[in-house]
Amino acid sequence: MSDDRSHSSLLVPPSTQDRIQGVLSAKVVLVMYGDYQCSRSADVYKMIKVIKRELSASFGEDYLCSIFRHFPQTQIHPHAQRAAQAAQAAAAQGQFWSMHDTLFAHQQKLENGYLVEYANDLGLDIPQFLKELSKQVHIARINEDIEGGIHSGVTSAPALFINGTRYTGHCNTAKLMAAIIAASH
Repeated sequence: MSDDRSHSSLLVPPSTQDRIQGVLSAKVVLVMYGDYQCSRSADVYKMIKVIKRELSASFGEDYLCSIFRHFPQTQIHPHAQRAAQAAQAAAAQGQFWSMHDTLFAHQQKLENGYLVEYANDLGLDIPQFLKELSKQVHIARINEDIEGGIHSGVTSAPALFINGTRYTGHCNTAKLMAAIIAASH
């Protein structure tokens, strides 16, 4: 019987293949496995944005690198997988983080029609975007994230790893920030 705590290490190291904000050589690399339809993932992501802003202001841009990996929980979130594909389709046009923010901001509206609307708002090439969604071009990439997560003991989103170690503390801004700062020493 293995539970979540038996795997506390990130077994797929951060790489340039990841969706990255910051530099991989940062003092602290924070990896988040998330699901666009999961309200806790959205809360944690908002927290990370605040923390990243504060730490960059205090310690410089290269202090914290944050990485997002897809972990759509399709059994409870029917639109999570499509949303992840939309984010990857936006990434193909250099707009991953804008789409990422939009999806988390509009969690209640992730049906296909909305995804196209968001793509349009971001000025994406819509025929290209639709073609990639309908052909499921990015599904392998998303599945890679999921498999890597499962391999590292992730069973649900959100899951966080700080410098390769699973963060299991309380998810509030102060505690997470303290853990990030502690990891940099």
